[in-house]
Amino acid sequence: MRILLLASHPFYQDRGTSIAVDHVLNVLSQRGDCVDVLTYHEGGEKQYPNVSIYRIPALPFVKNIPIGFSWKKVLCDVLLFFMTVKFMIRHRYRLLHATEEAVFIALIMKWVFGVPYLYDMDSSLPQQLVEKYSWLKYLAFILNVLERIAIKNAIAVLPVCDALADLALKYRKNNVVVVHDFPISNRSNGSIKIDLKTELGIGGRMMMYVGNLEAYQGIDLLLESFSKVLKVIEGIDLVIIGGEERDIKTYKGKSNNLGIDSRIHFLGKRPLPDLAGYLEAADILVSPRIKGKNTPMKLYSYLWSEKPVLVTNVESHTQLVNNEVTFIADPNTEAFAKGMITLLRDESLRLKLGTEGKKWVEARFSFEEFRKILNSLLDELSSSSP
Repeated sequence: MRILLLASHPFYQDRGTSIAVDHVLNVLSQRGDCVDVLTYHEGGEKQYPNVSIYRIPALPFVKNIPIGFSWKKVLCDVLLFFMTVKFMIRHRYRLLHATEEAVFIALIMKWVFGVPYLYDMDSSLPQQLVEKYSWLKYLAFILNVLERIAIKNAIAVLPVCDALADLALKYRKNNVVVVHDFPISNRSNGSIKIDLKTELGIGGRMMMYVGNLEAYQGIDLLLESFSKVLKVIEGIDLVIIGGEERDIKTYKGKSNNLGIDSRIHFLGKRPLPDLAGYLEAADILVSPRIKGKNTPMKLYSYLWSEKPVLVTNVESHTQLVNNEVTFIADPNTEAFAKGMITLLRDESLRLKLGTEGKKWVEARFSFEEFRKILNSLLDELSSSSP
């Protein structure tokens, strides 16, 4: 089966959607399908058997494309649209695989060329836009209609979590298949040992956050809560891995204003293969997210690390985990700080949550399970298409 995959983001980079596309391409290449990938001009090179990657022309003034909606993405998507038209004219594809807003390009290709598309749904685009730009709430009805059209016209929808599956099922009753993420750490042959405490001069316990520093991740909540913890417990450090330089600068300034900058360590981006080593070095892992429905990819690796995990009581977390495998705190400063203090003071609770979390995630989520679900759907689509 010849497939055209539309990746409307930089590829490859160590960030959510790009990592997810890498997982999909690993499965498709093992199937022996002939796959063409159209993506942005930015990103590192990746090679897979039976997969060819093509990039839009580079615009000299479009660099460092950020996560989420931006004028840079709009320009890149225009180029991606015309590149898709060219490839549709040149080749006979049996299936389009669309990520993010590229689903609307796939929708147009279906109307014009009659080729079905699969919607790889890792977020609700209207929700994401309205949360980031509040003025778009006046256009929410139109955005929701567009999302409904994209979902209804797909041959199948692959949401990454139950909340997105529920959304898709409002508009269609079949071929909505949840494909959960899985711990990235357990795909490696062993983690690199990282003596982070020695490297950073940390003598006590260390909490850690891994991920981007976008507002919805709750970094403000994290820093404000941590400042309260330091008034109660001494000798605690917080390590933050990830984020763009502009965001790191912003939050370094906030840490300084809170008077906790000596206890905060911003490490910036680190290689994905080293993730397990960094998680292993921590005593407590935190996910302070305050918005969104999709489950953060890092949560699977957090649990697999066998470290205690503190999360906020929001749907993106609670649709996946419970109090048996994580410590869940309300997304406000008092509650999140109390959660940190409880875990820091209770070693037996830390051990219990770490042990139960790893057993729980190992029993449910793996690359093998991901591959099995995706292959089953693709086999069904392949046998039913002309």
